Amino acid sequence: MTELTGCHVTFGEADMADHLNRLGAAAPDLHACVDPARALAWARLAGTGDFRDDFGEDGAGGRGSSYIRAQARNLTARAQGIQHLLSLVPARTDGRPAVVVDVLGGDGLVRRVAHARGLTGLSVLTCDASPYMVRAAWTEDCPALVQRADRLLMRDGSVDAVLVAYGSHHIAADDRAELVHEAYRVLRPGGVLLLHDFLVGSPMDTWFRDVVDPYSRTGHAFDHFTREEMWGYLTKAGFASGEVTAMADPYVATAVTAREAELELGRYLLDMYGLAGIERRHPADAARHTVERAKTVFRDRREDGSLETFSVTYDTSARSWTCTVPRTAVLAIGRKAI
Repeated sequence: MTELTGCHVTFGEADMADHLNRLGAAAPDLHACVDPARALAWARLAGTGDFRDDFGEDGAGGRGSSYIRAQARNLTARAQGIQHLLSLVPARTDGRPAVVVDVLGGDGLVRRVAHARGLTGLSVLTCDASPYMVRAAWTEDCPALVQRADRLLMRDGSVDAVLVAYGSHHIAADDRAELVHEAYRVLRPGGVLLLHDFLVGSPMDTWFRDVVDPYSRTGHAFDHFTREEMWGYLTKAGFASGEVTAMADPYVATAVTAREAELELGRYLLDMYGLAGIERRHPADAARHTVERAKTVFRDRREDGSLETFSVTYDTSARSWTCTVPRTAVLAIGRKAI
């Protein structure tokens, strides 16, 4: 059973003004892309009520604290997928860094992975609807801004890429078309939208339904995407060209022994999804129980019909074991006309 239902928070005009001032001092290039009037008007409206924040602090009913622990424990767990997504950002012709709006940026994972992997030519603005996540991003020296996915606060034609990944299913189905329209609006000519998630009926969909929803602190009753749905959003928004394709996006953990690599991945998944129900039911071996569940769920079918399953391999040069859980994501790529 779900333990908690998410915490409720407020965020107002004064908070937004503080964030904008901080962004202007830390990253003038990113601040220049923001429409201050739009940002303050949205914050003024948001300040009239409160909203559910599943990624708020654990103690307040969210699972944000455990999510942050997961990234701190294993920064590169999803690095392969993140690096692939960033490789699709078009380089600017004027030599300046390409501005990437990471719409569901959490505590700045994408920007931090880019730095750790030595990816250059990118300037990433971490955005999230959760004030707690945005504060966490700032503590990691990631310029960040509170905003909703379907209410982008950027100027028209101001950014090179809009990345919507690692949580797109949290966006309500009724708001998804508006998100894609907003992405089109803020992209420069030649810019790209990268909309990443997992298909309805995929192993990731099963994981969320059968493991995360019943055992997470906040539950997880969200609808995933279909290819047809994603393609429809791109065409209706006016993108000149695009595609919907599959991409490998595994979870990875490394340790000095095979057993510890598996347990590291189990601990990562426990924290990543705030699986308090599993920890409560299996206090002595929650990580082992979690990784065993992952083994049964994540079985991806390759194009040739064969199954890709959980694996543990040894790297003789690094003298370490790597545990891999395969995941196949779906990626909609929308390119704005030049």
